[in-house]
Amino acid sequence: MLDELNRLREVGLYNNIPIIESPQGAWLTINENKVLNLCSNNYLGLANHPVLIEEAKNILDEFGVGPGAVRSIAGTMSLHKDLERILSEFKGVEASLALQSGFVANQAVIPSIGADAIFTDELNHASIIDGIRLTKAKRYIYKHNSVENLVTKLEEGKEYEKKLVITDGVFSMDGDIAPVDEIAKVVMEHNAILMVDDAHGEGVLGKNGAGIASHFNLHNGEVDIEVGTLSKAVGVVGGFVSGSEVLIEYLEQKGRPFLFSSALTPVDVAASIAAIKILKNDDSLVKKLWANGRYFQKGMQDLGFDTGKTQTPITPVMLGEAKLAREFSKKILDEGIFAMGIGFPTVPKGMARIRAMLSAAHETDDLDFALEKFEKIGKELKVI
Repeated sequence: MLDELNRLREVGLYNNIPIIESPQGAWLTINENKVLNLCSNNYLGLANHPVLIEEAKNILDEFGVGPGAVRSIAGTMSLHKDLERILSEFKGVEASLALQSGFVANQAVIPSIGADAIFTDELNHASIIDGIRLTKAKRYIYKHNSVENLVTKLEEGKEYEKKLVITDGVFSMDGDIAPVDEIAKVVMEHNAILMVDDAHGEGVLGKNGAGIASHFNLHNGEVDIEVGTLSKAVGVVGGFVSGSEVLIEYLEQKGRPFLFSSALTPVDVAASIAAIKILKNDDSLVKKLWANGRYFQKGMQDLGFDTGKTQTPITPVMLGEAKLAREFSKKILDEGIFAMGIGFPTVPKGMARIRAMLSAAHETDDLDFALEKFEKIGKELKVI
């Protein structure tokens, strides 16, 4: 272990984990220093929203702190059912199942489906990769966002009876969007099941931030399984699966994280319900997120930075080598900007970057400050 830790330090891949000393917001406190937050997935600024905080406080008196059990025995509270109902309404599906995290949701679904063959995008999230590893299915990895290559792989695996196609909706490292409308057509033609991990689509894409299916107007069952998270745009913690009533009933009987791990806490559930209600009733935060994304990305591009192929407010600042990304991250933190360097294995070798995460919590002055500091460090390190 020590040898591997030393190797990670030598190649610039050792992850120095920052300690946050304040609530999540546009600005954070790290080592007693106030820094601009361009690093969290708190897309809509809800993690410290007063309405969510008030709901969480109120629910403590009514339901206590913990659920006390796994959901299949004594851990399902009326609160959990309330959350599942509002999630289903928000996503426009028959039913939903709340779980402990988005990562766990993929572990609950993928092994439970019992697919004979799984077709997965080469850049799918680690939770999808790990979920697939828990199965005995034949694995086909298709080129990133290539519908044509997916068709080729489906033809190669056409002898398999139960085929599952999995893609992220929005890819968190690049900010690009999967062509789910085209993928859905191909999946139907090949009599397969379509599963989309919409962790970075909820609160970002679609009507009022309803996600990838809403973005592509896929409201007639074209997406069989949607996996989501409550820890990003929703601002809390937890995950869920949405789809047909039959799917959710099945997962209640077969999903191992549902059966063998304790339920979400009452506080998390109450805060999540409050967040979904805000999204259902008001799209102003979603609009502000996108406005901030466009403003910052244009500014970075005008300065000469490579922002990759993003189609969302996620803004990768492409730097190439991991050591450069780490150095850039350190220097810009010294200038008051918290933006972590990302390298292998989170992204492919030679594709290291700073991933700037925009939020509805940011104001234009915040973004101007960030652009000024990125320009300074970019020139110092000869990136621009």
